[in-house]
Amino acid sequence: MRTECNPNQLEFHALGRRSVVGRFDGGRITSDGGGLLLREVDARIGLMERLTQCFDDHRRPELIEHSVRTLLAQRIYGLALGYEDLNDHDVLRADSLLAMLVGKQDLTGQQRLRDRDKGCPLAGSSTLNRLELSEPARAAGNRYKRIAADPQAMDKLLVDLFIESHKKAPREIWLDLDATDDPLHGHQEGRFFHGYYKCYCYLPLYIFSGEQLLCARLRASNQDASAGSVEELQWIVAQIRAHWPKTRIIIRGDSGFCRESIMRWCETHDVSYVLGLARNARLVRAIGGQLQEAHDKYRRSGNPARCFRDFHYRTRKSWSCSRRVIGKAEHLAKGSNPRFVVTNLPPHRAGAKRLYEKLYCARGDMENRIKEQQLDLFADRTSTGTMRANQLRLYFASFAYVLMQGLRRLGLQRTNLARAQSGTIRLKLLKIGARLKITVRKVWLSFSETYPYQSEFAQICRNLSCYPLWASPG
Repeated sequence: MRTECNPNQLEFHALGRRSVVGRFDGGRITSDGGGLLLREVDARIGLMERLTQCFDDHRRPELIEHSVRTLLAQRIYGLALGYEDLNDHDVLRADSLLAMLVGKQDLTGQQRLRDRDKGCPLAGSSTLNRLELSEPARAAGNRYKRIAADPQAMDKLLVDLFIESHKKAPREIWLDLDATDDPLHGHQEGRFFHGYYKCYCYLPLYIFSGEQLLCARLRASNQDASAGSVEELQWIVAQIRAHWPKTRIIIRGDSGFCRESIMRWCETHDVSYVLGLARNARLVRAIGGQLQEAHDKYRRSGNPARCFRDFHYRTRKSWSCSRRVIGKAEHLAKGSNPRFVVTNLPPHRAGAKRLYEKLYCARGDMENRIKEQQLDLFADRTSTGTMRANQLRLYFASFAYVLMQGLRRLGLQRTNLARAQSGTIRLKLLKIGARLKITVRKVWLSFSETYPYQSEFAQICRNLSCYPLWASPG
């Protein structure tokens, strides 16, 4: 006789004489109960509402079940909660908690028009995929892909959110520029082999100010790391100065951004810069005395030693003028380690040692922000065929980062998680099991009594409640 079994039943190692059996039959239980914190953040910064204004919807209103706002929110909340693939939404479309996050009134999907969709309040992967593949020039006449994105509007929104996060104009802001690799495993448009990274990849450009993201631009990798930096700085600086005309702006980057075009633009637009400078024989000779001094200190003490020299330097061909250079003469156990920085900050603003150790080296934190976005929020999931669609995916990951950073900025202060990165925030605060009970008047969420971060969760809710809800200017 054939054994009868339930394919949805999971058999585990027995506990003594008791068998241990699992089933996916718990009803409306979510693993993302903490996503309500992200919803509270969005209610205070208006991200989803404003992002919707960056899209043109050419669909017939009477045929729409999923608004642009709910589609965008579903995609971005999904990334923030750890669901990087569109295929995940073929199951998530039945999740009542995610439906509540995106603003659906029909949390159980019983009001869907087609019988096959009943029970699924959200969109599936095919609908979300059409959102990503729509082409602005053809959206109005396309039968299926009729939602067109406005990249310039999304760029502006990123900077607007940064500006609004400050209660008053800061006296000084730092803009960190960096490029990184985004490995490719298919034959996407703009795919080139990069000799430094030793793989086929994109070479996205990021601009941060502290923890806050101002620009994420997808680029082909067959170009210089600094390509397009001046064009990005032009509109970012103009937008910032329209709100903060007296704020001092300083850009910072490694030697890949030490280019005449960038430095010259900064000098003519009253922008300061602190940039790494690749060493060469002339520069090393210029700090020869300091290198010897550092070597002597190391030999006497056995500990790493460093000295600095502040001098002016000009290349033979590429630079248009002489510029201030800081040379770090360092001697380590492995030998001499000279490093250089070029800046237009005057000596009275920052001496050589402080400029290098306190101001320039602080740019290393930006690399953590890039890793946070790429590893925790899946900015590297650029597997569609065109650069336009992959740039849109990068925008979605960027706004997911903005949402997580907003939670850190508004909700996590004065808690043990104030400096936590997105992966830790998701693990400890968002991935909470909860049972949903939906009635006419309320949505009840029952969290586990043994959840170990109950006090922190309650404190975060109190922190968020101190901020006013966002209201549309209109």
